[in-house]
Amino acid sequence: MGMLAHLRAIAAKDLRVERRSREVVATMAFFAALLVIVMAIGFDHERRFARTATPGLLWAAIAFAGTIGLGRAFDREREGDTMRALLLSPASRLGIFLGKAATIAILVFGVAAVCAPLTGLLLSVDLFVHPGYLAATLALGAIGVAVVGTVFAASLLKVRARDVLLPIVLYPLLIPLFVAGNRATGALLADPAQLDVARYWLGFLAVYDAVFLVVSLWLFESVVIE
Repeated sequence: MGMLAHLRAIAAKDLRVERRSREVVATMAFFAALLVIVMAIGFDHERRFARTATPGLLWAAIAFAGTIGLGRAFDREREGDTMRALLLSPASRLGIFLGKAATIAILVFGVAAVCAPLTGLLLSVDLFVHPGYLAATLALGAIGVAVVGTVFAASLLKVRARDVLLPIVLYPLLIPLFVAGNRATGALLADPAQLDVARYWLGFLAVYDAVFLVVSLWLFESVVIE
């Protein structure tokens, strides 16, 4: 089996388990939806202000929901003490990393797909004027969160205070991603929409994801061995 086959096997296993239990995705979706509702209640719904506030609210929900998902990414391996067995299996380390990252990216994108219409509904803003651009922005953001976060989640697997440490070490690296996602979403909500600006920030997100994918692939094996 090649690395891509290992990737598919790991991701399919995690998604199959998650589909049965719905532990992680339900927690992520509930927390993100609750955050959106609580923050939206306190906002002035005047049209111009709502357009300005919507991107920040949406990406804040994605940030916190993504952290919850990453915090649980390796829980089953830790609780069952199966991480060593997984590393000793024929699966390549890179296949394990990419499979875990793909699972997190799918879950984060799914939560974002729920939060986007909820945010638009509560703030009376149409987020789907340019659905293709919005979907691309959310997908690239989800990939970035998953790629960067999976390395840190693996490195903190056996640390007792991992739930506290993970956001501390993760968010500084994710700030450029959240800024770019916020700016791209804001450009799509402008009147008229600033598609050139949105494309610029989409390009930034693509480069960010590519750079951190290379760095993560390089670091992951040494991280899990330690």
